[in-house]
Amino acid sequence: MLAETICSAASAAGLGIAAVTAYRKRFLTATRIAAHSLVPVGLVLTGVVEWVAGIAFKPSVWLGFGVLGLSWLLFMTTRAVERRSGTTRAERKAARAAGRNEAVAPAASAPSLGAGGTAGPAAAAKPQAQPKPKKKQEAAAPGDDFSDIEAILKKHGI
Repeated sequence: MLAETICSAASAAGLGIAAVTAYRKRFLTATRIAAHSLVPVGLVLTGVVEWVAGIAFKPSVWLGFGVLGLSWLLFMTTRAVERRSGTTRAERKAARAAGRNEAVAPAASAPSLGAGGTAGPAAAAKPQAQPKPKKKQEAAAPGDDFSDIEAILKKHGI
């Protein structure tokens, strides 16, 4: 009841200010003020003010806000711990995908289980030792990278 009275008084004051502004020949500003001053009365008539007042004074609503706050706090805590561990969600997702696709290479005719028949997470985490390339291959590698780019540029006349 008090909220409705306050909203009505605010609207009446706003309409009075709009009338004074219109008297001073500032019709655009007066129309804008009148539009703003009619909003509180519109909220009262639609029942929004009563609904907000009903929500604001119910303990169960405040308990719900407390539960939402606790949920948000737990979520942010888990995110902080996740960031401190050094692994991101994308990295863990990529690791799971690699674990699923690791047993068979795309062009392999037989499953590649690794040397000595070791399988499992320890074997998957351990990188295979690769032979070092020869010096001639190292010198040719950077040129090979740019040859593709040069071919594309020549194709387009650049």
